[in-house]
This record gives sequence, C-alpha cells and structure tokens, in this order.
Amino acid sequence: MNPLDAADPLSSYRDLFVQFPDVTAYLDGNSLGRPLASTGERLSTFATEQWGGRLIRGWDEGWMEQGQLVGDQLGRVCLGASSGQTTIGDSTTVLLYKLVRAAVDSQKGRTEIVIDRDNFPTDRYVLEGIAAERGLTLRWIAAGDVTAERVADVVGPNTALVVLSHVAYRSGYLADVPAITAVAHDAGALILWDLCHSVGVVPTELDAWGVDLAVGCTYKYLNGGPGSPAFAYVREGLHDLVQPIKGWLGSNRPFEMGQGYEPADGIRRFLSGTPPVIGTLAMQGMIDLIEQAGIGAIRTKSVALTEFTISLVDELVPDATLASPRDADRRGSHVTIDHPAFAALVPVLWERGIIPDFRRPSGIRLGLSPLSTSFAEVELGVRAIAEAL
Repeated sequence: MNPLDAADPLSSYRDLFVQFPDVTAYLDGNSLGRPLASTGERLSTFATEQWGGRLIRGWDEGWMEQGQLVGDQLGRVCLGASSGQTTIGDSTTVLLYKLVRAAVDSQKGRTEIVIDRDNFPTDRYVLEGIAAERGLTLRWIAAGDVTAERVADVVGPNTALVVLSHVAYRSGYLADVPAITAVAHDAGALILWDLCHSVGVVPTELDAWGVDLAVGCTYKYLNGGPGSPAFAYVREGLHDLVQPIKGWLGSNRPFEMGQGYEPADGIRRFLSGTPPVIGTLAMQGMIDLIEQAGIGAIRTKSVALTEFTISLVDELVPDATLASPRDADRRGSHVTIDHPAFAALVPVLWERGIIPDFRRPSGIRLGLSPLSTSFAEVELGVRAIAEAL
C-alpha cells in the first residue's frame, strides 16, 4: 500500500465503489464517476418494489416531488443553498438554455452576455444561439484563467448576464466565485455559474456568495451514472423569472390540465417535463456519502491527490507541460498535462486498464475523485504514462 493511502482518513470509502478487475487505475472521475457498489441494489429494489409494486401510485407517493427533494439535499450538502432553490431535471444543456434565456429576458435594455473563450463548448454554443435569437452581443473574455480583474475589464452598463465555470473543464482552474460575482453585481448584471467540475468536490456556498443562478451535471463527482439529470439553482429572489420551456410540470396546477400556462411558485416553475425519478437514484447514495465524509475532508484529500500527481509528473514526465495551476487554492480536482504524443498514447493506456481522459489538442486530464481514487492508482497511472512515452 502506498504510505499516503495508509495515512488517508478517507481510504476506506474506496471499498464502497465498484472495482472492476480490468481497470488498474481509473483517473477519469471528473468525466464519469465510478458507481457505488450499492447502486445496483438500489436500482433493482426500485424496479421491483417501487416501480413494480406501487406502479402509477408512486407519483402520488413522492415521485412527483423527487427533483425538489433531492435538489434540497444536494443544496444543503454540496452547494451551500437553503431549501427551495435547487431542483433536479433535464440535462445541463437544457437547464443552461432555460436559465440564460430567463435571465437575459429579465434584464430589459441590457444587450450583452459575457463568457470566456475557454468555457465548455456547450456553454459557448448555447449562448451563441441565445444571442442570435434575442439580438444580443457576446462579449468574450480571451482564453486564459478567468479572474475578477479580467471580468471587470469586459462588464459594463450593457451587461445582462455573466456565464462562467467554477472549475475550468480543461485546465482545472478554480475561479474566485465571490469576487467575480461581486464584479458582475457591481455592473448591474446577473451571474450564472457552471458547477459541473466542482460540485461534490469543492466546498461551495452559493447563498453566502450571492450567486444568482447555477447549473451542473451529476455524473462526475456525484456519481449519478451516464446521462444522469442535471441540477439548477435559482436564488429565491429570482423565482419570478420567466423560463422559456413552459412544460406542464412547471405550471401552477399541472393535473388540472387547464387552458393557458400559469407558472408554479418557487423553484418548480423552472421545471418542464416529467421528473427523472430513476435518474436520481444513483446520485442519492453519493450525496449521502459526501455528507458522511464531509465536503471539507473531501477537499483536503483532493488537494493532496493533485499535489501528489503534480510531483510525480515533475519527476517522471518532465517533457510534459503542466496546464493546471500549481497553486492548490486555484485548482479543482483534476490535473491536465500536455504533450504532443498524448493523442496516440491514450488508447494504449486504456488497453492496459489505465484510464485517464484526453482533451485536444494534446492534453491528458487526470481526474481524481477523492472518495474513490487512491494515491496508489495515481502513481500507477503516472508511471504508466512515463513508460509509454
């Protein structure tokens, strides 16, 4: 055993996840988290007892409120959000569209949206589409780390909304959410944070930081499984926003099937269609586990894992370029290294059961999920990269 694993107070949690013998080092938890060993039983029990036993009666016995109930738990455990502000449903893309459209439509007379060139493609594409639909202008922050100073340079009296990522998907750069949020508000703009690469692994205080809107996926550090539904946070003071996809579930009295749409009160007005009940099952187990371990302890191990990774890369892969911040306070839970040979290298590693991620043009991302990733796995993975090079 690696001595760092022996000293790790969270090491026992790794045994709670599915371990497959062909996978010797899983270093892609920032793309798709491992399933909990209990997930199979949870899904099976639901299929036989809840779905199979209660059938349609389940909607009246709790399924209809599932998105808000799990959203409240997620808000309390991971987001620093009081109840009634977070819900589960739709994909990240759809939630981005709904919240961005609602936000910019509420900012009458303001004609610009701010986003950075290094943001995830979905975020950029959705905003390009909305700008075209609404006759708005995108103000781009040039590629690079997004700081409060750089945001201040582009916001102004015409800024309706700022859209940024808490942790950059490629570099792992961790943005200063409170400082940047304050800059946006000083300009009179709303701000939306993409939490896909931070939720469940970086302590977050949306209420205390004054964040307006947030979205994030649940299949990375929340281990909800492939395609599990995303979440949306809308601070209480913005619950009168008008979202553009007016489905029946977001209406005030959905089962009256009445003529004309009247939005529900509170966070439910941001829903559209049927709650993804099965899609929330796996993440519930992981949220429970995060609460048990404590988000502070998870962050401590995350920093230790990424520090260990960088030290190994410095020693064993000196020809690679570190694309992530060396400052742990400005780094999420993945490390990206660049080398021109990595595009050809990753398939070879996968064949050996060493599974990192690749991001063009030349980056290997080492995604470290603190409750399921061991220090021994990290060392095995970095040594394999060095040997393959």
